[in-house]
Amino acid sequence: MKSFLFGLMTLCVFNAGAARVDSVAIVSAAMNVPVKTVVIVPDAVRPHPAQNYPVIYLLHGYSGNEQSWITTKPDLPRIADERGVIFVCPDGKNSWYLDSPMDTLSKYETFISVELVAYVDTHYPTLAGRAYRAITGLSMGGHGALYNAFRHKDVFGAVGSTSGAVDIRQRGSNYGLVNLLGDLSTHRENWESRSVHKQIALIGNGDLAIYFDCGVSDFCFPLNEALHRALWEKGIDHEYTTRQGAHNHTYWNNAIDYHILFFCKFFHKEVGNAGTGK
Repeated sequence: MKSFLFGLMTLCVFNAGAARVDSVAIVSAAMNVPVKTVVIVPDAVRPHPAQNYPVIYLLHGYSGNEQSWITTKPDLPRIADERGVIFVCPDGKNSWYLDSPMDTLSKYETFISVELVAYVDTHYPTLAGRAYRAITGLSMGGHGALYNAFRHKDVFGAVGSTSGAVDIRQRGSNYGLVNLLGDLSTHRENWESRSVHKQIALIGNGDLAIYFDCGVSDFCFPLNEALHRALWEKGIDHEYTTRQGAHNHTYWNNAIDYHILFFCKFFHKEVGNAGTGK
């Protein structure tokens, strides 16, 4: 299933102006720590404070932080204005965006899917509700986006992943996973139960709008091919794209455009159905 997204440019509201980029520290009650977060808000908030927007959550990769996405994609503020969306980029440390059974102070699934969403909906002009909320990420963040969305389909309506490290069982002792999950040989259930593949059982066809991609020269390519097959075998509709590219910022700078267009199509459909009962 190789797919390409075209013709979606007009499916989201266009605004002129300069988006506001906020750097905030959101206190996590679950971890008792402030979590640095970048929030990019369309400029139209100022002249039109009553206007509300859908939200796209962007999760960074391993060794990244809240600044990673705006570094990889510097024109996110312009895109926020043009598309009429809010971008939220939290610092997920090297948490893999899960609640660790080994480190009780690492509860990033709770932070992302509960605390962060509640904060953003309270402090920013959002269209609150899963129909206007999407999440995606790169590498570790791709795992985190799928993991959280599959487990919290009541929170997120659309999900993506680019170059996702979507099977943590293949990461072995690398990338801090032993600290979060224990040794694979002695704590296999921790790893199995927190793999994206295990979460597929939690969703049915149509529960989420799903889009993910990977470059054919990426070391995560076999993992994404396997995820595509697993979703296909369960009959879960999804968009899966492969293209030339490796595991690097050049690829992600280009790939995220397709995610944004996919999410805008999803948001546009929901806006179009508002009040229709569909």
